[in-house]
Amino acid sequence: MQLIDITHAQTQLPQLMQIALQGEEIIITRNNQPILKLSQISSTPKRRQRGSAKGQIKIAPDFKAPLEEFTITSSRSI
Repeated sequence: MQLIDITHAQTQLPQLMQIALQGEEIIITRNNQPILKLSQISSTPKRRQRGSAKGQIKIAPDFKAPLEEFTITSSRSI
C-alpha cells in the first residue's frame, strides 16, 4: 500500500494507475488524511452451475425422523 499526496497524484496518475493494475493499493491523501483509494477491481465471480455437486451429497434415510432430544413429553398434570 502506497500513500501519496493529492498534488503528486495529479501529476502521476498514469503511473499510479499502472501500479494499481498490478494489484497494489494506493491511498491518496490531503493534509495527511486519506481521501481516496485507488485499487484494481476484482473480476466478477463465475456463476454457479446447476448440478455441479450431483452425486456428492448424501441424505440419511432417517433425515425426516424426529430427533430424540426434541420430542416433547408432558410431565405436568393439568
